[in-house]
Amino acid sequence: MSDQIELGRYNVLPTVVKNLLIINGIFYLATYVMKMRGIDLYQIFGLHFFTAPDFHWWQVITYMFMHGNFGHLFFNMFSLWMFGAAVENVWGEKRFLLYYIITGVGAAAIHYLIVYLQIHDSLAVIPPADLNNFNIVGASGAVFALLLAFGMLFPNARIYVYFLLPIKAKWFVIIYGVLELMYGVTGTSDGVAHFAHLGGMIFGIILILYWRQKDKRKMWTNY
Repeated sequence: MSDQIELGRYNVLPTVVKNLLIINGIFYLATYVMKMRGIDLYQIFGLHFFTAPDFHWWQVITYMFMHGNFGHLFFNMFSLWMFGAAVENVWGEKRFLLYYIITGVGAAAIHYLIVYLQIHDSLAVIPPADLNNFNIVGASGAVFALLLAFGMLFPNARIYVYFLLPIKAKWFVIIYGVLELMYGVTGTSDGVAHFAHLGGMIFGIILILYWRQKDKRKMWTNY
């Protein structure tokens, strides 16, 4: 895979990334508009624990479009554009969207698998209403998967940390992954779903490796 991003036909704001930015913005504005009317969209669209009374099937998708505050939204949307635009230019719309959705769902699955392992001995005595307190929102899992994809597609492309310090994408991905694992295991930075971030990256690498093998088989079949 090329280490450089070809700028000649590069679409700075490709279709799927653009629409994801718009949808996330709409959800964020709607959250505050509906809050003034006494309706909590976090409870409706945030992803609850699978045995919680407020869990609904659509939340495995909608949670990705909900964000806790503007900083949360801005960081995820900036990263979505920064890494996602390059990835969509390489993969195209269909594969990019499929990757984004699958890794987002996978991130949530890994997060709640860890939660289940932590609380399963106490599930019988936890009041059902208290399970509603397990509620995650944000596109971070899918965004971390895009970071992984960017690092695998353009391993030697330079990322400027804080817009100053250059580092190759492959090392940036590895360092971030290790930090997320460390934070998740130690419980550092409570309130951040570190295992969801790792889950997105795990599902991302599985999907990328699967597609690479599938594309190789197709290439040899057509040869």
